[in-house]
Amino acid sequence: MVSMNMSDMAATGDDSSSKWILERIEIDQLVDVPMENNVLENNNTLKPLKQTSLKRSTSSARKRNGVQGYNNVPRMERMPSGATRGLKSLRFLDRTTTGKEADAWKSIEKRFNQHAVDGRLSRDKFGTCIGMGAESKDFAGELYDALVRRRQISTTNGITREELRMFWEDMTNQDIDSRLQIFFDMCDKNGDGKLSEDEVKEVIVLSASANKLANLKKQAAIYATLIMEELDPDHQGYIEMWQLETLLRDMVSSEDGNSNKLSKRTQTLTRAMIPRRYRTPVSKFLSETVELIHENWKRIWIVTLWLTINLILYLWKFNQYKQKRAFEVMGYCVCIAKGAAETLKFNMALILLPVCRKTLTKLRSTFLNSLIPFDDNINFHKLFALAIAIGTFVHAIMHVSCDFTRMISCPQEKFMTILGSDFNYKKPTYMDLMESTPGVTGILMVTIMAFSFTLATHSFRRNVIKLPWPLHHLAGFNSFWYAHHLLVLGYILLVIHGYFLFLTKDWQEKTTWMYLVVPVLLYASERASILINESNHHVNIIKAIIYTGNVLALYMSKPPGFKYKSGMYLFVKCPDISSFEWHPFSITSAPGDDYLSVHIRTLGDWTTELKNRFAQVIYPRILIKGPYGAPAQDYKKYDILLLIGLGIGATPFISILKDLLNHIKPTELEADSIQDHSSRVNKKCPERAYFYWVTREQGSFDWFKGVMDDIAEHDHNNVIEMHNYLTSVYEEGDARSALIAMVQQLQHAKNGVDVVSESRIRTHFARPNWKKVFSDLANTHQSSVIGVFYCGSTLLSKPLKKLCQEFSLNSTTRFHFHKENF
Repeated sequence: MVSMNMSDMAATGDDSSSKWILERIEIDQLVDVPMENNVLENNNTLKPLKQTSLKRSTSSARKRNGVQGYNNVPRMERMPSGATRGLKSLRFLDRTTTGKEADAWKSIEKRFNQHAVDGRLSRDKFGTCIGMGAESKDFAGELYDALVRRRQISTTNGITREELRMFWEDMTNQDIDSRLQIFFDMCDKNGDGKLSEDEVKEVIVLSASANKLANLKKQAAIYATLIMEELDPDHQGYIEMWQLETLLRDMVSSEDGNSNKLSKRTQTLTRAMIPRRYRTPVSKFLSETVELIHENWKRIWIVTLWLTINLILYLWKFNQYKQKRAFEVMGYCVCIAKGAAETLKFNMALILLPVCRKTLTKLRSTFLNSLIPFDDNINFHKLFALAIAIGTFVHAIMHVSCDFTRMISCPQEKFMTILGSDFNYKKPTYMDLMESTPGVTGILMVTIMAFSFTLATHSFRRNVIKLPWPLHHLAGFNSFWYAHHLLVLGYILLVIHGYFLFLTKDWQEKTTWMYLVVPVLLYASERASILINESNHHVNIIKAIIYTGNVLALYMSKPPGFKYKSGMYLFVKCPDISSFEWHPFSITSAPGDDYLSVHIRTLGDWTTELKNRFAQVIYPRILIKGPYGAPAQDYKKYDILLLIGLGIGATPFISILKDLLNHIKPTELEADSIQDHSSRVNKKCPERAYFYWVTREQGSFDWFKGVMDDIAEHDHNNVIEMHNYLTSVYEEGDARSALIAMVQQLQHAKNGVDVVSESRIRTHFARPNWKKVFSDLANTHQSSVIGVFYCGSTLLSKPLKKLCQEFSLNSTTRFHFHKENF
């Protein structure tokens, strides 16, 4: 007989997603043969599984079409459709890094040896052995039970290595129906071939636990009912495997349909799109160099100017002392020491400018913003600090190890002739030099600088280094902050050190104060204005909300005259906690809002105490200062935006999205609408914004749920495209998230609400494929300049910057990268 009847062929005649290939026809005797599943062994022979139930072992397609299967009987094969690919992606094990099955089994075998007792692996250790985490323990246990029922083996004391190998082969079987059958068996605990609503609910609970979805776990009963309504319209009280497969097929087919619509604009970049100047190694190198200069020209000219000034000052002072008589005693040591000292004074003055935030914020709004990279102010601050450390080291070493020793070893007569007038005609000893005013102030300055600079390093400031008691308080932000204030004493010592010089008597040659006067006055005036006007920084708390994930949202009254741009930040102080500490937070309200809002993640002592204070009935007193400029405030320079936030790093972009949304929302009065339209024409605004928010906690979506719903409701032209990613959920195709994906599809289609974020924006699982994101944008917005703004941990900064450079080089689209790290 032919292995597919004519009704099947007619039924599939209009199905464009499946194509049938007739390999050959064999006529066999018409006899009843029991159906058997087959498992591929290592020697490529087929080992039959034990028969459990004819109904359960028959594939879904055969059951619907009335076709009985035969072992070793060739049948017409289907070419894989989108649904087939979706079912093939259903997997029980994480993807291996090498992609080789042998390597995957070796890892499992190694873990078996670690956890097996007397050569047997218990049910509790099964999940750990196959690579599932602790949160998937219950899910792994149910999978273990399903595989045991499937193989009909006794597991009183656990399973052997050979049985684990069989389980592994079942889970990695390339046959579509086999893996789907395992998933169905896992849901069907009593083995009757039917899934009741309670069984569906239990699997949803297991999947929610494995993916850390607490809210979805609480509503498992509701979503189980939703699945039953969809797959059991006749209210029989159960669903069968073919119905489950139908849901999977519909889900994947709809996704394929969406991807097909986007395929033309999301194709991978081809060589034909790459400009000719990038095609040979030499031309590519030259082009990359030109691209690097084009991207960093602001930094390059600033650093070049800075190095040039340092070099000129060094050479000027070097040659000046080379012409003095002191050179005859101390030689080039004094020239090097004085040259280093001159650059040290210059950089001690310069280092204050990048931290004059108020001044820099004003300068951002001038033409200087197109010439000076204000976004790199902290990087320049660190660069100047490095130059100070080098200058201090060279200056001190030259004096202590060379100049002082040459002076005390100089013959008495020669010393009195050349340097006698500088030392009141008394030749000093080494200790006299060290105990002098320049010596003592120099030692104190070096000590303060070394202490402050050490606590400012990443390991100390971020509390990465763990110090023993009682030194553990030296690590952390507070230690860095208070130690930096010791540098006020360092500046005082520097002025004293520069005034009581050994070899200089004329006041006009004592130039230390000349370098410092303007920067110190500028910085001091900013700090003084904050102290004087502190009473004007008080705000009233309108509302305070504590969200899941230890996030405190503060809604405050806007002080008179407080004007800001989206993307800026402000400082918050709570005098009840600390009279000195100010902490920066991105503004999450839009400039057009009649309130100010910030979202604060509790990560340290101060933020934790602040959250605890607001958890009480009486709110504490809050002061703010700002606003201050940040990279994201320049978003209006670009026609296209790519906003990327990790966790709480979404905050600077929420203000931007709100601002864009305010331009989208229709106004109530016609006159206002006309006026807004004319202002919009005159005021540049991005044409499209893509927002990627990656978080690992489901509760994070509550922080900005209102914003997401507003965008879904008012953004009819898709100006804002939001992509939420939850990394705690296993990627699509993993069996642990398969049922969640089904529920998500049904709930969003029925009610327009996402089951994960509980908003109208649908959530993706796992992490974004950033290369594909950039490829899609490069193809969609050719010959455009896209502003890429990132806020999050430093781990993702370099990959994103590299992708910006890569696609700017290999396509007609330019990506300008801006970052804020927390």
